[in-house]
Amino acid sequence: MTEVYNVQEVERKWQRIWEESGIYQVDDDDTRPRSYVLCMYPYPSGAAHQGHVKNYTFGDLNVRFRTMKGEAVLSPFGFDSFGLPAENAAIRTKIHPREYTDARIDELRSSVKRLGAVFDWRRESKSHDPSMIKWSQIIFARLYEAGLAYKAEAPVNWCPGCQTVLANEQVNSDGTCDRSGDIVERKNLSQWFFRITSYADDLLEGLDSLDWPERVKTMQRNWIGRSVGAKMKLKVAGLSDYSIEVYTTRPDTSFGMTYAVIAPEHPFVELITSSKIQDEKWKIDNVVSPEFSVSEQNSREIQDFVQSVKNLSDVDRVTTTSERPKRGIFTRCSVMNPFTGKLVPLYIADYVLMTYGTGAIMAVPGEDQRDYDFAKVFDLPIIRTVAPPEGFEGDAYTGSGEKINSEFLNGLSIEEAKSKAISWLQERDLGVASTQYRLRDWLISRQRYWGCPIPIVYCDKCGTSTVPVDDLPVLAPDDVEFLPTGESPLARHAIFSKAVCPKCGGPATRETDTMDTFVDSSWYFLRFCDSFNSKEPFSLTALEEWMPVDQYIGGIEHAILHLMYARFFTRALSDLSLVPKSLKEPFARLFTQGMIRMDGSKMSKSKGNLISPEQYFDGVGADALRLFHLFIGPPGDDFDWTGQADEMIEGCSRFLKRVYRVAVNEYVPTKVQDSESKLLREFTHRIIEKATIDYERWSYNTVVSGAMSLCNQIYKGISNGADSSSVDEAIDILIKLLAPMTPHICAELWSIRHDGEIVHLQKWPTPDQALLSSVKETLVVQVAGKVREKFEVDGSITEQEALALSMGSQKVLSFLANGSASRVVYRLPKLINLIP
Repeated sequence: MTEVYNVQEVERKWQRIWEESGIYQVDDDDTRPRSYVLCMYPYPSGAAHQGHVKNYTFGDLNVRFRTMKGEAVLSPFGFDSFGLPAENAAIRTKIHPREYTDARIDELRSSVKRLGAVFDWRRESKSHDPSMIKWSQIIFARLYEAGLAYKAEAPVNWCPGCQTVLANEQVNSDGTCDRSGDIVERKNLSQWFFRITSYADDLLEGLDSLDWPERVKTMQRNWIGRSVGAKMKLKVAGLSDYSIEVYTTRPDTSFGMTYAVIAPEHPFVELITSSKIQDEKWKIDNVVSPEFSVSEQNSREIQDFVQSVKNLSDVDRVTTTSERPKRGIFTRCSVMNPFTGKLVPLYIADYVLMTYGTGAIMAVPGEDQRDYDFAKVFDLPIIRTVAPPEGFEGDAYTGSGEKINSEFLNGLSIEEAKSKAISWLQERDLGVASTQYRLRDWLISRQRYWGCPIPIVYCDKCGTSTVPVDDLPVLAPDDVEFLPTGESPLARHAIFSKAVCPKCGGPATRETDTMDTFVDSSWYFLRFCDSFNSKEPFSLTALEEWMPVDQYIGGIEHAILHLMYARFFTRALSDLSLVPKSLKEPFARLFTQGMIRMDGSKMSKSKGNLISPEQYFDGVGADALRLFHLFIGPPGDDFDWTGQADEMIEGCSRFLKRVYRVAVNEYVPTKVQDSESKLLREFTHRIIEKATIDYERWSYNTVVSGAMSLCNQIYKGISNGADSSSVDEAIDILIKLLAPMTPHICAELWSIRHDGEIVHLQKWPTPDQALLSSVKETLVVQVAGKVREKFEVDGSITEQEALALSMGSQKVLSFLANGSASRVVYRLPKLINLIP
């Protein structure tokens, strides 16, 4: 008997065949139904780790499954190759970022190919390729011309260790840089932005129709943060004609306002800490009364507090944990509550941000936990305006109930009171209804070398202009110095910043900022549809053929920014007629896989907790490693890598060797048992049906379990005398069902058994329904998840038949109010669950 096969030899053989034959390459003249499967654009930090293995296994599996289902699958690959790590490496090692990045790309590409993942490598893209830079710059220019790109002064996250601006997601919750560990500072710089806020409502409403995980849609909704409420003015006591505007989503709680708070960055802070407020003439001109009594000493205390808040991240400032007390300081000023006419103290606090609303809030500690915590620290009054349920012993009450302590709003529901409070404000010209967003325009400027240069020139005579298309791409020079000075190498270069004005031909200055790397990943999927086009980034015809992406696959960590920016780009380019008008959403279906963790942290190169797949490629092989990732649990779940992983991988290897043995050794029954043949055929076709459903719903761990059960049944059938045709059919089905998961061994086995044919070009198996209809199953009937009845049914029972059978049982009906179910969950032919 043939016991083993040479894993590495077989895997190298088939990887070569797949690449040379081009069976996974698709062209415009392909007549098969089209689909587009895409794994998220990876950053090339080096060889693959187990997180990559999981991601690309899912992507490859989808491509192979869809191909066997008869589809022409667009399956491209590229590299998000700009970014800070390469520039930091250049500073540290003196290796040019391009050389460093190209080496990392070669490592990652090699790992992906050794995994057996099939991509149309002809379409490979790299962000730092000059052609991609050109297309990015052309797209930027079109956005600028449309008013969707602009420059403005703005506060940014500045890392003194990396000497660069950081995106919000690069700042840890404790205010440190996620790479250097330095405390991140806030600086004001002149920056370039994309006007994503113009699409806030559209981005929010578009989520409803997407086939995406609900938690991802919730995260995006929260990031956009649309809220409907009111703006109103709080007059500053003792200071004539000066008011502080606040925004609130709950104007109905105004009777519970016992203090007000402004952000440390609020303009009023600068006013009360300036020397001019001590000037007698200023006091006369501004009609200052004794109620406004900010002293020089108080001003210094406020300045010290503002400085202490400066280096805290926004995340840390708004955190609701109780690990540190709410930090704030009294301004010695008061403001008037417009609903009561009473004065309340005005504080400065770190938990209020200038980037949301107006940078000022009315504080209602009875209904807001952060306000409650602050009030407790500073011994401020707490007044409830909503009646909590009887026995409530918590802090702030945020639930529903009748209004109390609210004069003309008493007895109303919250929604009724909100509407009436807004009307009351508007009738008295004290406030207006307002909609606010948490979303802010996308800051794309980076003071770095290793990024796509922004194609802008500045002329003293003509102002700001985009670089003409004929002069693109603008490429960064190679002869730059990488020094940790905080200034971009491009700004220090003797020639790069010098340009000619495209309007007047006079001397001009070139923009030295580069674009955020999220820009490249916001449109790369469009380029893949038309990779060979040298005249434009993509044509409308190509996008109409392939977009939107049918299946997008990546990590949950990209649920907000990358996906939000890609959705914005698609909408903006649609409005500019660069993509079809009908194309608004880039990704029709999204899957976010679980993370591979080690020692409590996500595996990543920066954390130094990687488990390389190379050792498994060189040992048990890629198929066993792939099977392990598919078998360890639902693909959306996280997995903690421990010492047991190696044991499980070895178990997957043993299973594949068992499949190999049964497939290559000829079976000749000594005595045929018809009952065993029938049993094996029925089992095989039930597995086909279930495995197909499980593939479609991403339940890959149950597909593996089914394949293992089928393998066991084949060995059992051989032992008990099943005929050779039933055994051969079952083995072929087993190979086909495993082919998308463990492609190398299945390709080898099919080739051996079928004269060199390629298994991945075979049609996906379909179950014999006539055979299944003769199979009896036990249908369990649940009511609200509890078993109430069981029936023996045909394996082919339909949903209508199962429901009718269940509702015909008096025992089942006795557990259903009014004899009906509000919802029915089917898992036929095994289960039906009736929800009252």
